[in-house]
Amino acid sequence: MTKEFDFGNFNRRDFFKLLGGSGLAVMFPWLQSCTKEVTEAVSGEKVRIGVIGTGSRGMYHLNNLQNIPQAEIVALCDDYEPHLQQAVVLYPKAKQYDDYCKLLEDKNVQAVIITTPLNEHERMTIDALSAGKHVFCEKSMALTLGGCRRIYDAYKHSGKVLYVGQQRLFDPKYIRAMSMIHSGLIGTITGMRAYWYRNNDWRRPVPSPELERRINWRLYRGSSAGLVTELAAHQLQVGDWALGLRPESVMGYGDIVYWKDGREVYDNISLIYHYPNGVKMSYESIISNKFLGLEELILGDKGTMELEKGKYYFEEAKPAPGILQLINQIEHKVFDNVAFAGPSWVPETASINKGYYVTDNVSTTSGASSVGAVGDGSIELVTAFCNSAITGQLNETLAKEAYYSSVYALLGLQAMEEKCIVNFPKELEI
Repeated sequence: MTKEFDFGNFNRRDFFKLLGGSGLAVMFPWLQSCTKEVTEAVSGEKVRIGVIGTGSRGMYHLNNLQNIPQAEIVALCDDYEPHLQQAVVLYPKAKQYDDYCKLLEDKNVQAVIITTPLNEHERMTIDALSAGKHVFCEKSMALTLGGCRRIYDAYKHSGKVLYVGQQRLFDPKYIRAMSMIHSGLIGTITGMRAYWYRNNDWRRPVPSPELERRINWRLYRGSSAGLVTELAAHQLQVGDWALGLRPESVMGYGDIVYWKDGREVYDNISLIYHYPNGVKMSYESIISNKFLGLEELILGDKGTMELEKGKYYFEEAKPAPGILQLINQIEHKVFDNVAFAGPSWVPETASINKGYYVTDNVSTTSGASSVGAVGDGSIELVTAFCNSAITGQLNETLAKEAYYSSVYALLGLQAMEEKCIVNFPKELEI
């Protein structure tokens, strides 16, 4: 829960108490593998990684891994030869596989990165954990609610590291924005809104008709849940992060409104998640209009935070310059304990109507790409995974957050398909 931040009664001691003097890894435990101490401990060490799935997202990670000194790519796997060969260009010395089970038998592979269609996540992740490998799997966790639970249970029994592709939790601007929200900067949270708008058919070129469902797997229900798992799963997480609560129910509608081209997943969705304290988070995604782009807004009685833009606004008068300076000093003290790349925070001092940036070089994206964006936390996330794989330090909080974000997405899909309010099932709690 957020606390009120009363500028009128503000003092240095109160702010230190609210923000927490133990550092970001205490405030946000999933950052434990990003601390300077861990970074120094793994310096010079490498984890030997096999990448399963070398399509667009796999190549995105493979390119980023070239700049992560803790990573050594020793194996590549894809059953679609053109994709495999594009990865071999980057890593010609890596062993090549067309069967992921054979890669998992490779004793030289310590960890795997899985970037395959959603319907393959469950069996590949469970098989990899069973084979004694540390696992990074792209979001969402699984195609079904039961699959999410089976993966989480397998992780708990494995003793191995499990990361899922929730890069917002490692995006410096999100982390700084959330620390400010938790300090009470925008007051008591009364509402949340998230959306992701695009204007494209979400299709990829198909060299031969028999490859349609294989290449455009996101469009078909047997391999994808559509917008909720491919886009919303990233954003639904921020509600929990801001509130410190989990939603108790969801309702919504989904339709194929515009792209009536044989796809089986919705191209237009609207959801409302209800939290125990009465706060609602609305979510909408449309892929036939891109005007609004991508955003998550946290609404407080004293201000508003735009997380993707990395900006915040006050409802009334802006705070005194001295308060902004003090926040800047405290941000330095806390964030210096975590090894993030990028500049320190310098607030904008222009008119309040223009808002304030949480960092002085905010990296944002329109959300148009399905592959990834520069500065979105992906490099930090994969670096953290490499660190954890080297140290063997489990990241329980991150595994739980990944599990719940996937479950929220799938419950939203259920609400749309059944056209009813869906309560969070007790048996899915972990």
